[in-house]
Amino acid sequence: MSTIDTVANALSGWGLWIALIGACVGTYFCRAIGVMLSKSINQDSEIFRWLAAVTYAMVAALTVRLILMPLGLMATVPWWIRTLICALSLGVMVSKPTKRLVPALLTGTLLLVGYGAIR
Repeated sequence: MSTIDTVANALSGWGLWIALIGACVGTYFCRAIGVMLSKSINQDSEIFRWLAAVTYAMVAALTVRLILMPLGLMATVPWWIRTLICALSLGVMVSKPTKRLVPALLTGTLLLVGYGAIR
């Protein structure tokens, strides 16, 4: 019996429910610790500013990768259409940055879905 068969058998029936419960307990345990420790953490510290910068850089890099080097269905959309939709969404965002995040996301999503429906 291979390892894949062993894992598949373990995750069938009750094994699947036990794995799900274990994952939930682990997740909520870590969240509870985070909530308890959050009162003693200074969010304006240098480490949190660095983490925020790294997070924004990763999101920007993934967004650029999605536009320039997509995988799956997104790869069927020509690069110039992806770039145009991105520019239009950024235009909506820049028009009033404090209140335009959701409209900018909707603009990009609806334009891309519209292109897929027309094509």
